[in-house]
Amino acid sequence: MVPPASPLVVALSAADDLAEWRERARALIAAGIAPDGVLWSEPGGAAGDLFAVAAPADCPPVAATAAIRAPRAFLQLAGSAVLHCDSRRFDLLYRLLWRLQRQPRLIEDGADPDVRRLHDLARAVRRDIHKMRAFVRFRRMSEPDGGERYVAWFEPQHHILRANARFFVNRFTAMRWTILTPAGSLDWDGATLREGPPATRADAPGADAAEDLWRTYYASIFNPARLKVGAMLKEMPRRYWKNLPEATLIPELIAGAQAREVAMVQAGAIDFGDRPATLAAVATGIAACRRCAIGCNGTRAVMGEGPARAALMIVGEQPGDVEEEQGRPFVGPAGRLLRQHLERAGIVAERAYVTNAVKHFKFEPRGPRRLHQSPTAGEIDHCRWWLDSERALVRPQVVLALGASAARGLLGRTVSVQRERARPMPLDDGSELWITTHPSYLLRLPEDSRAAEEERFAADLRAVAVRV
Repeated sequence: MVPPASPLVVALSAADDLAEWRERARALIAAGIAPDGVLWSEPGGAAGDLFAVAAPADCPPVAATAAIRAPRAFLQLAGSAVLHCDSRRFDLLYRLLWRLQRQPRLIEDGADPDVRRLHDLARAVRRDIHKMRAFVRFRRMSEPDGGERYVAWFEPQHHILRANARFFVNRFTAMRWTILTPAGSLDWDGATLREGPPATRADAPGADAAEDLWRTYYASIFNPARLKVGAMLKEMPRRYWKNLPEATLIPELIAGAQAREVAMVQAGAIDFGDRPATLAAVATGIAACRRCAIGCNGTRAVMGEGPARAALMIVGEQPGDVEEEQGRPFVGPAGRLLRQHLERAGIVAERAYVTNAVKHFKFEPRGPRRLHQSPTAGEIDHCRWWLDSERALVRPQVVLALGASAARGLLGRTVSVQRERARPMPLDDGSELWITTHPSYLLRLPEDSRAAEEERFAADLRAVAVRV
């Protein structure tokens, strides 16, 4: 049996050097060497082919007339992907570069397996870079000259140490610091950045007085009303906890979150004095209310509208751009969609009282446009007094909350819409609360998933229709 032609082993001198890989790859492509004829090797790695032969350091030069095509989008993704720990990343990059010479728009094909893999690698690296910036914790040490040095230990998943160096230099320019990792170290003396050898956790200092500050700060910003354990673990995976001083507080804070939320709601049960005696008085009150930042942003308050005695009250999040301009709730695109679904469910929209949990429009200016911003839990709680006043005057049998903000405005706590929808919840005045999604959520969905969610929304409205 005749063995196949021996592939070239291209040994790279660094695991994170895109420029070196590009130079070698351009030479190989100019020489017409296909991807299956190349094995890439990085420091500490092995090509793993019995018949492979080492490529000469001076691979064939790029011909002067050769035009090696590499779209900017590919190079941007490659700049991140090259930092990944996957030993096959250089093969992937070369295979894509080879194919791009024949398919110039290949990088735009999101369904291509190679392109998808490139995006996956780049995304993982960007996430690791972000985690390093977020979770590096420096500990103070005394220097022989009487000065101070701050030393941190971090365990990156990918080859991101050099890529993150400039960030830490810019952020901590005035102090002397060292970052130790299993792959290498960085040392900044206030003027010069130096690379050092790999380190172990034992090389890093132990706890210092600054850790108490971290714990105090973290405990002060921890908001039990907005706690979502799954989302928290996604942003702060457990593997980082051992190096974070504040992580020692997390189990206790999670365990006590529910009790703390109840205490916060009770403490924040704002009393503006005597309840308004009429809906007109509520309208006058909210127009003058300046008790939160939204009320002070220059927009006008939007009062609810509908029968003074309605069997059904519908509560949204806040007025939008169109609603604020017209001074009426649910007259924009989401309102039109809501009315279509109410009609199909057999609910006469004019017989329902419609309002919002927050009475002013919170937005971010973007040129001539005003882009919606979700209200915070505190802003919703401030407006709850006005919503409760409306509910006390209208006295509905059923209250329909559209979205999580509306549900919080009625319950004083954050709930999961998907978990609580499609079933009644008793309110303190004897009425029933039903929770569903906000119609604006449906408008934001892509076409391929919107139909199914609209059907769930319609089913929720049909369930409400038989209760009123």
